[in-house]
Amino acid sequence: MLQINLERNEKPDFRSNEAFKQLRTNLIFCGKDIKIIGFTSSIPSEGKSNISFNVAVSLSEIDKKVLFIDADLRRSILIGRYMPDHAVVGLSHYLSGLNSLDEILYESNIPNLDIIFTGPVPPNPAELLGSNTFTGMINNLREEYDYIIIDTPPLGSVIDSVIVAESCDGIVFIIEANAISYKFAQNVKGQLEKSNCKILGAVLNKVDFEQRHYPYYMNKYEKYSKKYYSEE
Repeated sequence: MLQINLERNEKPDFRSNEAFKQLRTNLIFCGKDIKIIGFTSSIPSEGKSNISFNVAVSLSEIDKKVLFIDADLRRSILIGRYMPDHAVVGLSHYLSGLNSLDEILYESNIPNLDIIFTGPVPPNPAELLGSNTFTGMINNLREEYDYIIIDTPPLGSVIDSVIVAESCDGIVFIIEANAISYKFAQNVKGQLEKSNCKILGAVLNKVDFEQRHYPYYMNKYEKYSKKYYSEE
């Protein structure tokens, strides 16, 4: 398998790391048949790419064999954020018939985590993701990994996520606090339901804890954990 090194200059802080562990645990308890999990949001910049990637990393840390697929063919941020150490080919190359599956699978420097990048923006992303080639790829990879995490485009903008969801066992809906209306979120949820894919739950992201009623508990727990972890 091809090798790739990623830079992770901004690792999650304590609070974020605990949140990813909790999300990881919740996903595991969804059942052993929930192996292929998509992540979407309503609009760009709600944090779905960051959350989906860190969930993949968190699963890999408990010795699960994980594949992260960047299926946001229209606006990927993975390469810009984690800066692989050499040029890559990706999903759009494979779905267009330009490269084989072996040529787009990368073993990362994060143990147990493999990656498929997006590749260049194609003129027909929805058609590529809805093709038998994509469905067949997912079915084949299912046998190779404990979990496959798929980052998809925001559903409030394009329909790609619903198409990808049809190949998933479940999907997670990312919502940025105070960014969208309740009605808009309900409309996006309704679109997801049309895929007949199980909605595993929603993640409320970018919460301002200082403006909530529970910072005392969270801050005390964080200080407690830092104190005792530092003594080990």
